[in-house]
Amino acid sequence: MIQCFIGKTRVGALQVYDRMKALKVSPNSYTFTFLLSCFESCEAFEDGRVVHGDVVKLGFGSSVFVQNTLLDFYAKCAGGFGFDSARKVFDEMPERDVVSWNSMIAGYMSRGGIEPAMRLFNSMPEKNIVTWNSVVSGLCKAGNMELARLVFEKMPERNDVSWNALITAYVRLGDMSSAWFLFEQMPEKTVVSWTAMVSGYNIIGDLESARNVFSLMPVKNVVSWNAMIAAYVHNHMFDQALSVFRKMLIDGKCRPDQSTMISVLSACTHLGSLEHGKWTESYINRNKFDMSVPLGNALIDMFAKCGDVENAKAVFDKMDNRCIITWTTMVSGLAVNGWCREALALFETMCLRGPKPDDVIFIAVLSACTHGGLVDEGKQIFYQMEHEFDIKPRIEHYGCMVNLLGRAGKLEEALRFVENMHLEPNAVIWATLLVSCKIHGIGDLVESVTRRIIEQEPENPSYLTLVSNLSASIGQWKDVLTYRQVMRQQGIEKVPGCSSIQMGNKIDEFLAHDTRHDKRKEIYGVLNCLNEQKKGLKQCKDDNEADRQCLLWSTALGAVGLP
Repeated sequence: MIQCFIGKTRVGALQVYDRMKALKVSPNSYTFTFLLSCFESCEAFEDGRVVHGDVVKLGFGSSVFVQNTLLDFYAKCAGGFGFDSARKVFDEMPERDVVSWNSMIAGYMSRGGIEPAMRLFNSMPEKNIVTWNSVVSGLCKAGNMELARLVFEKMPERNDVSWNALITAYVRLGDMSSAWFLFEQMPEKTVVSWTAMVSGYNIIGDLESARNVFSLMPVKNVVSWNAMIAAYVHNHMFDQALSVFRKMLIDGKCRPDQSTMISVLSACTHLGSLEHGKWTESYINRNKFDMSVPLGNALIDMFAKCGDVENAKAVFDKMDNRCIITWTTMVSGLAVNGWCREALALFETMCLRGPKPDDVIFIAVLSACTHGGLVDEGKQIFYQMEHEFDIKPRIEHYGCMVNLLGRAGKLEEALRFVENMHLEPNAVIWATLLVSCKIHGIGDLVESVTRRIIEQEPENPSYLTLVSNLSASIGQWKDVLTYRQVMRQQGIEKVPGCSSIQMGNKIDEFLAHDTRHDKRKEIYGVLNCLNEQKKGLKQCKDDNEADRQCLLWSTALGAVGLP
Protein backbone atom coordinates (compact mmCIF):
# COMPACT_ATOMS: atom_id res chain seq x y z
CA MET A 1 0.00 0.00 0.00
CA ILE A 2 2.77 2.45 0.94
CA GLN A 3 4.56 1.78 -2.36
CA CYS A 4 1.48 3.05 -4.25
CA PHE A 5 2.11 6.58 -2.90
CA ILE A 6 5.66 6.92 -4.29
CA GLY A 7 5.78 9.99 -6.52
CA LYS A 8 2.31 11.09 -5.38
CA THR A 9 1.82 12.21 -1.77
CA ARG A 10 3.59 11.46 1.47
CA VAL A 11 0.41 12.17 3.46
CA GLY A 12 -1.30 9.00 2.26
CA ALA A 13 1.85 6.95 2.89
CA LEU A 14 2.13 8.28 6.44
CA GLN A 15 -1.53 7.49 7.11
CA VAL A 16 -0.97 3.87 6.05
CA TYR A 17 2.21 3.71 8.18
CA ASP A 18 0.38 5.11 11.24
CA ARG A 19 -2.40 2.56 10.67
CA MET A 20 0.24 -0.21 10.62
CA LYS A 21 1.62 0.94 13.97
CA ALA A 22 -1.88 1.20 15.46
CA LEU A 23 -2.60 -2.38 14.38
CA LYS A 24 0.83 -3.46 15.78
CA VAL A 25 1.95 -4.74 12.36
CA SER A 26 5.75 -4.91 12.43
CA PRO A 27 7.46 -3.03 9.59
CA ASN A 28 10.32 -4.55 7.63
CA SER A 29 13.14 -3.01 5.58
CA TYR A 30 10.84 -2.59 2.55
CA THR A 31 8.38 -0.59 4.66
CA PHE A 32 11.00 2.04 5.45
CA THR A 33 12.54 2.16 1.97
CA PHE A 34 9.12 2.65 0.36
CA LEU A 35 8.06 5.17 3.01
CA LEU A 36 11.23 7.28 2.70
CA SER A 37 10.92 7.16 -1.09
CA CYS A 38 7.61 9.01 -0.71
CA PHE A 39 9.44 11.92 0.97
CA GLU A 40 10.69 13.65 -2.19
CA SER A 41 10.24 17.29 -1.15
CA CYS A 42 12.18 19.07 1.57
CA GLU A 43 8.87 19.86 3.29
CA ALA A 44 8.99 16.25 4.45
CA PHE A 45 12.23 16.79 6.40
CA GLU A 46 10.65 16.58 9.87
CA ASP A 47 8.57 13.53 8.86
CA GLY A 48 11.77 11.93 7.65
CA ARG A 49 13.47 12.56 10.98
CA VAL A 50 10.55 10.85 12.79
CA VAL A 51 10.84 7.82 10.52
CA HIS A 52 14.61 7.85 11.06
CA GLY A 53 13.95 7.55 14.81
CA ASP A 54 11.70 4.53 14.19
CA VAL A 55 14.43 2.96 12.01
CA VAL A 56 16.92 3.17 14.89
CA LYS A 57 14.41 2.06 17.58
CA LEU A 58 13.28 -0.97 15.62
CA GLY A 59 16.83 -2.15 14.89
CA PHE A 60 17.14 -1.36 11.18
CA GLY A 61 20.21 0.85 11.67
CA SER A 62 22.45 -1.94 10.44
CA SER A 63 20.49 -2.52 7.21
CA VAL A 64 22.50 -1.14 4.29
CA PHE A 65 19.34 -1.17 2.18
CA VAL A 66 17.41 1.06 4.65
CA GLN A 67 20.42 3.26 5.47
CA ASN A 68 21.03 3.99 1.78
CA THR A 69 17.42 5.14 1.36
CA LEU A 70 17.74 7.31 4.46
CA LEU A 71 21.04 8.70 3.16
CA ASP A 72 19.46 9.50 -0.21
CA PHE A 73 16.54 11.27 1.50
CA TYR A 74 18.79 13.55 3.55
CA ALA A 75 21.13 14.21 0.63
CA LYS A 76 18.24 15.48 -1.50
CA CYS A 77 17.02 17.92 1.18
CA ALA A 78 18.04 21.52 0.50
CA GLY A 79 20.20 23.41 2.98
CA GLY A 80 23.24 22.44 4.99
CA PHE A 81 21.23 20.94 7.85
CA GLY A 82 19.77 18.18 5.69
CA PHE A 83 23.09 17.31 4.17
CA ASP A 84 24.81 17.35 7.55
CA SER A 85 22.32 14.66 8.59
CA ALA A 86 23.22 12.69 5.45
CA ARG A 87 26.92 12.86 6.34
CA LYS A 88 26.16 11.74 9.90
CA VAL A 89 24.19 8.73 8.63
CA PHE A 90 27.06 7.87 6.27
CA ASP A 91 29.73 8.15 8.97
CA GLU A 92 27.71 6.00 11.40
CA MET A 93 26.93 3.22 8.91
CA PRO A 94 28.51 -0.03 10.15
CA GLU A 95 28.60 -1.28 6.56
CA ARG A 96 28.64 0.67 3.30
CA ASP A 97 28.23 -0.45 -0.28
CA VAL A 98 28.93 1.33 -3.55
CA VAL A 99 25.45 2.93 -3.48
CA SER A 100 26.25 4.58 -0.13
CA TRP A 101 29.41 6.16 -1.52
CA ASN A 102 27.70 7.19 -4.75
CA SER A 103 24.89 8.95 -2.87
CA MET A 104 27.32 11.01 -0.81
CA ILE A 105 29.51 11.91 -3.79
CA ALA A 106 26.47 12.92 -5.86
CA GLY A 107 25.18 14.98 -2.91
CA TYR A 108 28.43 16.89 -2.58
CA MET A 109 28.67 17.44 -6.34
CA SER A 110 25.12 18.79 -6.55
CA ARG A 111 26.04 21.40 -3.92
CA GLY A 112 29.30 22.39 -5.59
CA GLY A 113 31.38 20.62 -2.93
CA ILE A 114 34.10 19.46 -5.32
CA GLU A 115 36.87 18.97 -2.74
CA PRO A 116 34.94 16.74 -0.26
CA ALA A 117 33.43 14.84 -3.18
CA MET A 118 36.89 14.14 -4.63
CA ARG A 119 38.22 13.10 -1.22
CA LEU A 120 35.41 10.55 -0.91
CA PHE A 121 35.96 9.44 -4.50
CA ASN A 122 39.70 8.88 -3.96
CA SER A 123 39.13 6.97 -0.69
CA MET A 124 36.36 4.78 -2.12
CA PRO A 125 37.36 1.10 -1.90
CA GLU A 126 35.42 0.04 -4.97
CA LYS A 127 34.06 2.20 -7.81
CA ASN A 128 31.51 1.33 -10.47
CA ILE A 129 30.69 3.20 -13.68
CA VAL A 130 27.92 5.14 -11.92
CA THR A 131 30.56 6.52 -9.54
CA TRP A 132 32.82 7.62 -12.37
CA ASN A 133 29.94 9.17 -14.32
CA SER A 134 28.69 11.01 -11.25
CA VAL A 135 32.10 12.60 -10.70
CA VAL A 136 32.58 13.51 -14.38
CA SER A 137 29.08 15.03 -14.59
CA GLY A 138 29.54 16.95 -11.34
CA LEU A 139 32.87 18.40 -12.43
CA CYS A 140 31.39 19.36 -15.80
CA LYS A 141 28.47 21.17 -14.14
CA ALA A 142 30.97 23.00 -11.91
CA GLY A 143 32.88 24.09 -15.02
CA ASN A 144 36.07 22.30 -13.97
CA MET A 145 36.70 20.81 -17.41
CA GLU A 146 40.39 20.12 -16.85
CA LEU A 147 39.72 17.83 -13.88
CA ALA A 148 36.64 16.33 -15.58
CA ARG A 149 38.75 15.40 -18.62
CA LEU A 150 41.45 13.94 -16.34
CA VAL A 151 38.91 11.72 -14.52
CA PHE A 152 37.34 10.75 -17.86
CA GLU A 153 40.71 9.62 -19.22
CA LYS A 154 41.30 7.45 -16.12
CA MET A 155 37.98 5.62 -16.43
CA PRO A 156 38.51 1.85 -16.74
CA GLU A 157 35.36 1.65 -18.88
CA ARG A 158 33.00 4.21 -20.40
CA ASN A 159 29.39 4.12 -21.53
CA ASP A 160 27.16 6.54 -23.45
CA VAL A 161 26.53 8.59 -20.31
CA SER A 162 30.27 9.14 -19.82
CA TRP A 163 30.85 10.38 -23.37
CA ASN A 164 27.69 12.46 -23.54
CA ALA A 165 28.37 14.18 -20.19
CA LEU A 166 31.72 15.50 -21.43
CA ILE A 167 30.56 16.30 -24.97
CA THR A 168 27.50 18.18 -23.67
CA ALA A 169 29.67 20.15 -21.24
CA TYR A 170 31.98 21.30 -24.05
CA VAL A 171 28.93 22.18 -26.16
CA ARG A 172 27.50 24.24 -23.31
CA LEU A 173 30.78 26.17 -23.11
CA GLY A 174 30.85 26.72 -26.89
CA ASP A 175 34.10 24.73 -27.22
CA MET A 176 33.06 22.83 -30.34
CA SER A 177 36.59 21.80 -31.33
CA SER A 178 36.96 19.80 -28.08
CA ALA A 179 33.40 18.47 -28.42
CA TRP A 180 34.06 17.34 -32.01
CA PHE A 181 37.38 15.70 -31.00
CA LEU A 182 35.56 13.60 -28.37
CA PHE A 183 32.63 12.93 -30.69
CA GLU A 184 34.95 11.46 -33.33
CA GLN A 185 36.60 9.22 -30.71
CA MET A 186 33.26 7.90 -29.44
CA PRO A 187 33.07 4.20 -30.38
CA GLU A 188 29.29 4.10 -30.81
CA LYS A 189 27.59 7.42 -31.37
CA THR A 190 24.05 7.68 -30.05
CA VAL A 191 21.25 9.96 -31.17
CA VAL A 192 21.89 12.00 -28.00
CA SER A 193 25.50 12.60 -29.06
CA TRP A 194 24.54 13.58 -32.60
CA THR A 195 21.84 15.95 -31.33
CA ALA A 196 24.24 17.56 -28.84
CA MET A 197 26.60 18.37 -31.72
CA VAL A 198 23.79 19.88 -33.81
CA SER A 199 22.74 22.04 -30.85
CA GLY A 200 26.33 23.04 -30.18
CA TYR A 201 26.93 24.32 -33.68
CA ASN A 202 23.63 26.16 -33.45
CA ILE A 203 24.77 27.91 -30.25
CA ILE A 204 27.91 29.30 -31.92
CA GLY A 205 26.00 30.21 -35.10
CA ASP A 206 27.73 27.69 -37.38
CA LEU A 207 24.63 26.64 -39.33
CA GLU A 208 26.59 24.93 -42.08
CA SER A 209 28.26 22.51 -39.63
CA ALA A 210 24.95 21.96 -37.82
CA ARG A 211 23.27 21.11 -41.13
CA ASN A 212 26.11 18.77 -42.15
CA VAL A 213 26.01 16.88 -38.83
CA PHE A 214 22.22 16.66 -39.02
CA SER A 215 22.33 15.23 -42.55
CA LEU A 216 24.85 12.57 -41.45
CA MET A 217 22.71 11.31 -38.55
CA PRO A 218 21.83 7.63 -39.12
CA VAL A 219 18.82 7.89 -36.79
CA LYS A 220 16.93 11.02 -35.80
CA ASN A 221 14.46 11.48 -32.97
CA VAL A 222 12.07 14.36 -32.31
CA VAL A 223 14.74 16.18 -30.27
CA SER A 224 17.12 16.06 -33.26
CA TRP A 225 14.52 17.55 -35.61
CA ASN A 226 13.63 20.18 -32.99
CA ALA A 227 17.30 21.12 -32.62
CA MET A 228 17.65 21.74 -36.36
CA ILE A 229 14.38 23.67 -36.65
CA ALA A 230 15.31 25.77 -33.59
CA ALA A 231 18.76 26.39 -35.10
CA TYR A 232 17.23 28.02 -38.16
CA VAL A 233 14.73 30.03 -36.08
CA HIS A 234 17.50 31.17 -33.72
CA ASN A 235 19.55 32.38 -36.69
CA HIS A 236 16.60 34.14 -38.38
CA MET A 237 16.37 31.66 -41.26
CA PHE A 238 12.65 31.14 -40.87
CA ASP A 239 11.87 29.82 -44.35
CA GLN A 240 14.49 27.09 -43.89
CA ALA A 241 12.97 26.22 -40.50
CA LEU A 242 9.63 25.57 -42.17
CA SER A 243 11.39 23.53 -44.87
CA VAL A 244 12.95 21.25 -42.22
CA PHE A 245 9.53 20.87 -40.58
CA ARG A 246 8.04 19.77 -43.91
CA LYS A 247 10.86 17.21 -44.30
CA MET A 248 10.13 15.94 -40.80
CA LEU A 249 6.49 15.35 -41.72
CA ILE A 250 7.46 13.65 -45.00
CA ASP A 251 10.00 11.45 -43.18
CA GLY A 252 7.16 10.35 -40.90
CA LYS A 253 9.34 8.50 -38.38
CA CYS A 254 9.00 11.08 -35.61
CA ARG A 255 5.81 12.77 -34.47
CA PRO A 256 6.26 16.50 -33.81
CA ASP A 257 5.82 17.53 -30.19
CA GLN A 258 4.96 20.80 -28.50
CA SER A 259 8.51 22.13 -28.82
CA THR A 260 8.38 21.50 -32.57
CA MET A 261 5.13 23.39 -32.96
CA ILE A 262 6.30 26.34 -30.85
CA SER A 263 9.43 26.73 -33.05
CA VAL A 264 7.34 26.42 -36.23
CA LEU A 265 4.87 29.03 -34.97
CA SER A 266 7.79 31.33 -34.17
CA ALA A 267 9.00 30.98 -37.77
CA CYS A 268 5.50 31.76 -39.10
CA THR A 269 5.33 34.79 -36.81
CA HIS A 270 8.62 36.26 -38.00
CA LEU A 271 7.71 35.65 -41.63
CA GLY A 272 4.29 37.20 -41.12
CA SER A 273 2.86 34.16 -42.90
CA LEU A 274 -0.74 33.85 -41.73
CA GLU A 275 -1.37 31.05 -44.23
CA HIS A 276 1.39 28.88 -42.75
CA GLY A 277 0.27 29.85 -39.25
CA LYS A 278 -3.32 28.77 -39.86
CA TRP A 279 -2.13 25.46 -41.32
CA THR A 280 0.02 24.92 -38.22
CA GLU A 281 -2.94 25.57 -35.93
CA SER A 282 -5.00 23.14 -38.01
CA TYR A 283 -2.27 20.50 -37.60
CA ILE A 284 -2.24 21.10 -33.83
CA ASN A 285 -6.02 20.64 -33.64
CA ARG A 286 -6.10 17.57 -35.94
CA ASN A 287 -3.43 15.82 -33.92
CA LYS A 288 -5.11 16.72 -30.61
CA PHE A 289 -2.19 18.51 -28.97
CA ASP A 290 -2.83 19.63 -25.41
CA MET A 291 -3.17 23.39 -25.34
CA SER A 292 -0.30 24.04 -22.96
CA VAL A 293 0.43 27.59 -21.84
CA PRO A 294 3.60 27.96 -24.01
CA LEU A 295 1.80 26.58 -27.09
CA GLY A 296 -1.21 28.84 -26.53
CA ASN A 297 1.09 31.84 -26.09
CA ALA A 298 2.87 31.03 -29.36
CA LEU A 299 -0.46 30.78 -31.22
CA ILE A 300 -1.73 34.08 -29.81
CA ASP A 301 1.54 35.79 -30.72
CA MET A 302 1.47 34.40 -34.27
CA PHE A 303 -2.13 35.41 -34.97
CA ALA A 304 -1.72 38.86 -33.42
CA LYS A 305 1.50 39.67 -35.29
CA CYS A 306 -0.03 38.41 -38.55
CA GLY A 307 -2.98 40.76 -38.03
CA ASP A 308 -5.64 38.15 -37.23
CA VAL A 309 -6.89 39.52 -33.92
CA GLU A 310 -10.12 37.48 -33.89
CA ASN A 311 -8.26 34.17 -33.98
CA ALA A 312 -5.79 35.43 -31.38
CA LYS A 313 -8.74 36.23 -29.08
CA ALA A 314 -10.31 32.82 -29.81
CA VAL A 315 -7.14 31.02 -28.69
CA PHE A 316 -6.89 33.24 -25.60
CA ASP A 317 -10.50 32.51 -24.64
CA LYS A 318 -10.03 28.74 -25.09
CA MET A 319 -7.01 28.54 -22.78
CA ASP A 320 -7.87 27.01 -19.40
CA ASN A 321 -4.63 28.24 -17.83
CA ARG A 322 -2.96 31.56 -18.50
CA CYS A 323 0.28 33.03 -17.19
CA ILE A 324 1.41 36.66 -17.18
CA ILE A 325 3.04 36.09 -20.61
CA THR A 326 -0.36 35.03 -22.02
CA TRP A 327 -2.00 38.26 -20.86
CA THR A 328 0.95 40.37 -22.01
CA THR A 329 0.95 38.77 -25.47
CA MET A 330 -2.78 39.37 -25.90
CA VAL A 331 -2.63 42.97 -24.66
CA SER A 332 0.32 43.69 -26.95
CA GLY A 333 -1.42 41.97 -29.88
CA LEU A 334 -4.54 44.08 -29.46
CA ALA A 335 -2.44 47.25 -29.21
CA VAL A 336 -0.33 46.75 -32.35
CA ASN A 337 -3.47 46.01 -34.35
CA GLY A 338 -5.17 49.22 -33.25
CA TRP A 339 -7.54 47.66 -30.69
CA CYS A 340 -6.17 50.01 -28.04
CA ARG A 341 -9.20 50.46 -25.80
CA GLU A 342 -9.81 46.70 -25.91
CA ALA A 343 -6.19 46.26 -24.77
CA LEU A 344 -6.81 48.53 -21.78
CA ALA A 345 -10.05 46.73 -20.96
CA LEU A 346 -8.25 43.37 -21.01
CA PHE A 347 -5.55 44.76 -18.73
CA GLU A 348 -8.21 45.92 -16.26
CA THR A 349 -9.75 42.42 -16.35
CA MET A 350 -6.35 40.91 -15.58
CA CYS A 351 -5.87 43.27 -12.63
CA LEU A 352 -9.21 42.07 -11.22
CA ARG A 353 -8.94 38.29 -11.69
CA GLY A 354 -5.63 37.45 -13.34
CA PRO A 355 -2.02 37.30 -12.15
CA LYS A 356 -0.37 40.33 -10.59
CA PRO A 357 0.93 42.70 -13.30
CA ASP A 358 4.69 42.84 -13.84
CA ASP A 359 6.89 45.50 -15.41
CA VAL A 360 6.69 43.92 -18.89
CA ILE A 361 2.91 44.08 -19.24
CA PHE A 362 3.00 47.75 -18.31
CA ILE A 363 5.22 48.34 -21.35
CA ALA A 364 2.55 46.65 -23.49
CA VAL A 365 -0.27 48.70 -21.91
CA LEU A 366 1.60 52.00 -22.25
CA SER A 367 2.32 51.10 -25.88
CA ALA A 368 -1.42 50.60 -26.38
CA CYS A 369 -2.00 54.12 -25.05
CA THR A 370 0.65 55.41 -27.46
CA HIS A 371 -0.90 53.66 -30.47
CA GLY A 372 -4.34 54.96 -29.55
CA GLY A 373 -3.29 58.47 -28.55
CA LEU A 374 -4.77 57.89 -25.08
CA VAL A 375 -2.71 60.45 -23.16
CA ASP A 376 -4.79 60.71 -19.97
CA GLU A 377 -5.14 56.92 -19.72
CA GLY A 378 -1.38 56.54 -20.21
CA LYS A 379 -0.61 58.99 -17.40
CA GLN A 380 -3.03 57.18 -15.10
CA ILE A 381 -1.49 53.75 -15.88
CA PHE A 382 2.04 55.08 -15.32
CA TYR A 383 0.92 56.43 -11.92
CA GLN A 384 -0.84 53.13 -11.15
CA MET A 385 2.31 51.17 -11.97
CA GLU A 386 4.44 53.22 -9.55
CA HIS A 387 2.04 53.76 -6.67
CA GLU A 388 -0.44 50.85 -6.71
CA PHE A 389 1.84 48.04 -7.86
CA ASP A 390 5.11 49.47 -6.54
CA ILE A 391 6.95 48.87 -9.82
CA LYS A 392 9.93 51.14 -10.39
CA PRO A 393 9.87 52.48 -13.97
CA ARG A 394 12.49 51.14 -16.37
CA ILE A 395 13.90 53.10 -19.29
CA GLU A 396 11.35 51.33 -21.55
CA HIS A 397 8.44 52.74 -19.50
CA TYR A 398 9.89 56.21 -19.73
CA GLY A 399 10.34 55.74 -23.47
CA CYS A 400 6.66 54.83 -23.86
CA MET A 401 5.58 57.94 -21.97
CA VAL A 402 7.87 60.24 -23.97
CA ASN A 403 6.53 58.68 -27.17
CA LEU A 404 2.92 59.08 -25.95
CA LEU A 405 3.36 62.75 -25.07
CA GLY A 406 5.45 63.49 -28.15
CA ARG A 407 2.99 61.96 -30.60
CA ALA A 408 0.23 63.99 -29.01
CA GLY A 409 2.23 67.15 -29.69
CA LYS A 410 2.93 67.82 -26.00
CA LEU A 411 6.65 68.41 -26.64
CA GLU A 412 7.29 70.72 -23.69
CA GLU A 413 5.58 68.33 -21.28
CA ALA A 414 7.60 65.45 -22.78
CA LEU A 415 10.83 67.42 -22.24
CA ARG A 416 9.92 68.16 -18.62
CA PHE A 417 9.11 64.47 -18.14
CA VAL A 418 12.57 63.52 -19.48
CA GLU A 419 14.29 66.04 -17.21
CA ASN A 420 12.50 64.61 -14.14
CA MET A 421 13.31 60.96 -14.86
CA HIS A 422 15.12 59.11 -12.07
CA LEU A 423 17.25 57.41 -14.74
CA GLU A 424 19.74 59.06 -17.07
CA PRO A 425 17.98 59.46 -20.46
CA ASN A 426 19.62 57.36 -23.16
CA ALA A 427 19.81 57.93 -26.91
CA VAL A 428 16.53 56.07 -27.46
CA ILE A 429 14.67 58.60 -25.28
CA TRP A 430 16.20 61.56 -27.08
CA ALA A 431 15.61 59.96 -30.50
CA THR A 432 11.94 59.42 -29.59
CA LEU A 433 11.66 63.09 -28.72
CA LEU A 434 13.46 64.05 -31.95
CA VAL A 435 11.01 62.00 -34.05
CA SER A 436 8.14 63.85 -32.36
CA CYS A 437 9.79 67.17 -33.28
CA LYS A 438 9.88 66.01 -36.90
CA ILE A 439 6.23 64.86 -36.88
CA HIS A 440 4.95 68.15 -35.47
CA GLY A 441 7.40 70.42 -37.33
CA ILE A 442 8.85 71.90 -34.14
CA GLY A 443 12.43 72.98 -34.77
CA ASP A 444 13.17 74.74 -31.46
CA LEU A 445 14.24 71.59 -29.64
CA VAL A 446 16.05 69.95 -32.55
CA GLU A 447 19.52 71.32 -31.91
CA SER A 448 19.73 70.44 -28.20
CA VAL A 449 18.12 67.00 -28.64
CA THR A 450 20.37 66.21 -31.63
CA ARG A 451 23.43 67.10 -29.58
CA ARG A 452 22.37 64.69 -26.81
CA ILE A 453 21.93 61.83 -29.31
CA ILE A 454 25.31 62.39 -31.00
CA GLU A 455 27.05 62.57 -27.61
CA GLN A 456 25.63 59.21 -26.53
CA GLU A 457 25.58 57.25 -29.83
CA PRO A 458 28.11 58.91 -32.20
CA GLU A 459 28.48 55.81 -34.40
CA ASN A 460 24.94 54.43 -34.51
CA PRO A 461 23.86 54.41 -38.18
CA SER A 462 20.14 54.54 -37.39
CA TYR A 463 20.49 57.64 -35.22
CA LEU A 464 22.88 59.36 -37.63
CA THR A 465 20.41 58.68 -40.45
CA LEU A 466 17.52 60.02 -38.33
CA VAL A 467 19.45 63.22 -37.49
CA SER A 468 20.53 63.64 -41.11
CA ASN A 469 16.98 63.19 -42.43
CA LEU A 470 15.52 65.57 -39.86
CA SER A 471 18.10 68.20 -40.74
CA ALA A 472 17.14 67.76 -44.41
CA SER A 473 13.43 68.12 -43.65
CA ILE A 474 13.97 71.53 -41.99
CA GLY A 475 16.43 72.71 -44.65
CA GLN A 476 19.66 72.53 -42.63
CA TRP A 477 21.70 71.19 -45.55
CA LYS A 478 25.05 72.09 -44.02
CA ASP A 479 24.31 69.76 -41.09
CA VAL A 480 23.11 67.06 -43.51
CA LEU A 481 26.44 67.12 -45.33
CA THR A 482 28.33 67.04 -42.02
CA TYR A 483 26.48 63.98 -40.68
CA ARG A 484 26.70 62.06 -43.95
CA GLN A 485 30.39 62.83 -44.23
CA VAL A 486 30.90 61.44 -40.71
CA MET A 487 29.04 58.28 -41.73
CA ARG A 488 31.22 57.82 -44.82
CA GLN A 489 34.45 58.47 -42.91
CA GLN A 490 33.56 55.88 -40.25
CA GLY A 491 32.35 53.37 -42.83
CA ILE A 492 28.87 53.40 -41.32
CA GLU A 493 26.05 52.19 -43.50
CA LYS A 494 22.36 52.00 -42.74
CA VAL A 495 21.10 48.40 -42.62
CA PRO A 496 19.14 47.94 -45.86
CA GLY A 497 15.38 47.59 -45.68
CA CYS A 498 13.81 44.18 -46.09
CA SER A 499 10.31 43.05 -47.06
CA SER A 500 8.68 39.76 -47.97
CA ILE A 501 5.67 38.39 -49.81
CA GLN A 502 4.09 34.93 -49.75
CA MET A 503 3.31 33.39 -53.15
CA GLY A 504 1.69 29.98 -52.70
CA ASN A 505 3.90 27.94 -50.36
CA LYS A 506 6.99 30.07 -50.97
CA ILE A 507 8.02 33.24 -49.16
CA ASP A 508 10.27 35.64 -51.10
CA GLU A 509 12.41 38.17 -49.22
CA PHE A 510 13.93 41.32 -50.73
CA LEU A 511 16.61 43.75 -49.68
CA ALA A 512 16.81 47.27 -51.02
CA HIS A 513 18.40 47.34 -54.53
CA ASP A 514 18.07 43.54 -54.76
CA THR A 515 19.27 41.85 -57.99
CA ARG A 516 19.20 38.19 -56.94
CA HIS A 517 15.64 37.14 -57.80
CA ASP A 518 15.15 34.88 -60.83
CA LYS A 519 12.22 37.06 -61.99
CA ARG A 520 14.09 40.33 -61.57
CA LYS A 521 13.50 41.43 -65.22
CA GLU A 522 9.72 41.12 -64.89
CA ILE A 523 9.83 42.72 -61.43
CA TYR A 524 11.85 45.70 -62.67
CA GLY A 525 9.36 46.07 -65.52
CA VAL A 526 6.51 46.45 -63.03
CA LEU A 527 8.70 48.69 -60.85
CA ASN A 528 9.27 51.07 -63.76
CA CYS A 529 5.50 51.37 -64.23
CA LEU A 530 5.05 52.08 -60.51
CA ASN A 531 7.85 54.66 -60.55
CA GLU A 532 6.28 56.42 -63.52
CA GLN A 533 3.09 56.83 -61.52
CA LYS A 534 5.10 58.23 -58.61
CA LYS A 535 6.60 61.04 -60.66
CA GLY A 536 3.60 63.26 -60.05
CA LEU A 537 3.99 62.84 -56.31
CA LYS A 538 6.26 64.81 -54.04
CA GLN A 539 9.71 63.17 -54.01
CA CYS A 540 11.34 62.29 -50.70
CA LYS A 541 14.92 63.31 -50.10
CA ASP A 542 15.98 60.95 -47.34
CA ASP A 543 17.56 57.51 -47.05
CA ASN A 544 14.23 55.82 -46.35
CA GLU A 545 13.66 55.80 -50.12
CA ALA A 546 15.66 52.54 -50.24
CA ASP A 547 13.27 50.96 -47.76
CA ARG A 548 10.28 52.01 -49.86
CA GLN A 549 11.95 50.58 -52.96
CA CYS A 550 12.31 47.30 -51.07
CA LEU A 551 8.56 47.29 -50.36
CA LEU A 552 7.87 48.05 -54.03
CA TRP A 553 9.87 44.94 -54.94
CA SER A 554 7.42 42.80 -52.97
CA THR A 555 4.46 44.58 -54.55
CA ALA A 556 5.95 44.10 -58.00
CA LEU A 557 6.54 40.37 -57.44
CA GLY A 558 2.92 40.02 -56.31
CA ALA A 559 1.82 41.62 -59.57
CA VAL A 560 4.18 39.40 -61.61
CA GLY A 561 2.84 36.29 -59.83
CA LEU A 562 -0.80 37.07 -60.50
CA PRO A 563 -2.49 34.93 -63.20
